[in-house]
Amino acid sequence: MRRLLPKLLLLLCATSQAAELTVAVNNAPAEGTLIVQVYDSANAFGDFRDPARQFVVDLATGTAHAFDDIPSGTLAVLAFVDENDNGILDKNFIGIPRETLGMSNNYRPKGPPAFQRASFDLPVGGSRTIDIELFRVLGERGRLGVGAGVVGQSSPYVGSSETVLQPIPAVTYNGERLQWLGPNVQYGIVGSGKLRLAASASYRIGAYEEDDSPVLAGLGDRESTLLAGLGLRYELPGGINLLARYEHDVLDRIGGGQARLRVSKGFQAGIFRLVPQFAVNWLSADLANHDFGVPASAATPERPEWNVGSAVSVEAGFGSFIELSEDWRIVLNLSLEQFEDNVGDSPIVDTDRVVRGFAAITYVF
Repeated sequence: MRRLLPKLLLLLCATSQAAELTVAVNNAPAEGTLIVQVYDSANAFGDFRDPARQFVVDLATGTAHAFDDIPSGTLAVLAFVDENDNGILDKNFIGIPRETLGMSNNYRPKGPPAFQRASFDLPVGGSRTIDIELFRVLGERGRLGVGAGVVGQSSPYVGSSETVLQPIPAVTYNGERLQWLGPNVQYGIVGSGKLRLAASASYRIGAYEEDDSPVLAGLGDRESTLLAGLGLRYELPGGINLLARYEHDVLDRIGGGQARLRVSKGFQAGIFRLVPQFAVNWLSADLANHDFGVPASAATPERPEWNVGSAVSVEAGFGSFIELSEDWRIVLNLSLEQFEDNVGDSPIVDTDRVVRGFAAITYVF
């Protein structure tokens, strides 16, 4: 009896602090399954994972659904129609929800969701009713974004150490299977859960022009080319995302290809989303020599022949997203790439580190 009494007191205390929540979904289909998730964490809501509470509702029972044993505090609600009855929110190959959904405050984000926009307060032992309108994140034809940005990169070459900044148009498109971000295009092939496969293509700009520095004179302008390949994404527990990708020079202007293994995780703070990431990159001998080598035909006493071979680099950085409104957002990216010695020791290379950055403001239709 002495052991049972403390447990009963804890149970009574927890029950007295639980709140009630009624979710009214007025434009839901008459039949099917509705899953209602209650979040008390900005990071979990930003990835739609690990809700504090989850309820499965038969839509045939009506439009308003009452739930008890809800934690008090600042909460956000996601409700979605489980169209294939698999018990999870299906996403496309880059993680955008594919199924019809709605959020508290009738928040309709066109990018990563911000907990702050959907949140509301539920007092201890209180009750609240919220109305939700369902919608599709990608609309009927996907989401087109237009804006302006600037891209920058430091130069690793001898005599060309200035950072180059260039304004660019910022045009994006996110669809059910197609994603277009500047010079990068992806097309989802298969997968809607944690494992997703996509084809990818990217335009690779030439590393330098020979008049960028006296030490590069006689090497010729570096070729630009088109790379294409496959990328595999896997969502690990805790919102950690793993990407493995290989792309090959399909125009055969340079030859060879490049591979990338990247791990990333998103964190949410208000309307600001930060995604730290770490990657290991590999360049084939063709690409590495094209960027950093010196062929025998162009060697001089001051610039001897240099064969890089294949090259490995590590890269650390972050991507960030600031939701100014449901339509306007700011995107910021910054990274530092560190090459190995076979690149850093090249006679045309001054530093084995490259800093890259990108900033843009866009409007999403």
